[in-house]
Amino acid sequence: MSAQNYASTMPHVMAVYGRSPLAFERGEGVRLYSTDGEVYLDCVAGIATNGLGHANPVLIEALTRQAHKLWHVSNIYKIPEQEALAKRLTDASFADVVFFANSGAEAVECALKTARKYHSANGSPERYEIIGFEGAFHGRTYATINAAGNESYIEGFGPRLPGYVQAKFGDWDDVRSKIGPNTAGVIIEPVQGEGGARALSPAQMLELREICTQASILLIYDEIQCGMGRSGKLYAYEWAPGAEPDIMTIAKALGGGFPIGACLATQEAARGMLVGAHGSTFGGNPLAMAVGIAAFDEIATPALLAHVNTVSNAMRQQLERLKERYSEIVLDIRGKGLLIGIKLGPNNRDFMVMARDHKLLIAGGGDNCIRMLPPLNITLEEAEEAVQRLEMACKAMRNAAQA
Repeated sequence: MSAQNYASTMPHVMAVYGRSPLAFERGEGVRLYSTDGEVYLDCVAGIATNGLGHANPVLIEALTRQAHKLWHVSNIYKIPEQEALAKRLTDASFADVVFFANSGAEAVECALKTARKYHSANGSPERYEIIGFEGAFHGRTYATINAAGNESYIEGFGPRLPGYVQAKFGDWDDVRSKIGPNTAGVIIEPVQGEGGARALSPAQMLELREICTQASILLIYDEIQCGMGRSGKLYAYEWAPGAEPDIMTIAKALGGGFPIGACLATQEAARGMLVGAHGSTFGGNPLAMAVGIAAFDEIATPALLAHVNTVSNAMRQQLERLKERYSEIVLDIRGKGLLIGIKLGPNNRDFMVMARDHKLLIAGGGDNCIRMLPPLNITLEEAEEAVQRLEMACKAMRNAAQA
């Protein structure tokens, strides 16, 4: 569909999204109900954002209760709800301090500034360079697209920002070759989302941690998509004890659909982030924090994290059998937990349309992958239904190819 056709569907909205023709009026759990009366199984979940499903009663109650009290005040005042959520996040992680923003991209902006400010505070302002990785996605702000280096996102926006270089994902010799006197840190997704659902192994994470430590540079994990229970642990780095970062970004499921982002850091890494170094108008307001606290308390339970692993293992077994039956369509199963990537033979965009025709919503991804990102509390029965609908799409694709 051309940009003009995209614009014609919503003529007063910038035509920057390749929208499907669907529109929804309500959701319940893993189901979405379209404006034309159809029911879809949602394995996109707002791109890993609706971690507790649609219209979750716990989140509704928290939002409603806070909405009757106080929505927004400036960060020139103390906001007790910020401290409450920050304590939950730090108690459950490597971090000592948190900065709250409105989105994942803003959280990454804070992380990049924190890493550079750390070296400046240590008397080395020349150490500003950030090493990212091919296939990465860190957001759509000017700094985050330069940190990821995806040419299709950078093209047309003027000169590249200085201080950002990319290495090959998982190639630590390439990382070593790019570390120099100007290097401030490394930013990486422990499990890539947009880049094709590629997951680092625990050994790889440990080696990268050691590289950063030896070079006296900071390690930043972008867990915006793979964090908050998505990998089967609260944070994906927990699969590799000893590989803790200096800085980490989270968002998406942290608000369960409400816009919240957070940059977590050790006290040492954040030593340069003093009064005036950073800020946000809306970040961390009472309404967002109330929802974030409720979402965190639901997701961080051992029961839900165990459930993620149970459902993930069941889905992977079913998907491997699907791969055997449709080997020309399903080439590889990737990812971690309920961030499941499926590399395809046919065009992934065509497959997404075919799945949608069978009332299954899935996300796209790099390397001709699709992603299944269901709510973390999807039931085993719903997960099985998702794979069954995926198989219907595979069968339809095969029949279309043979016709």
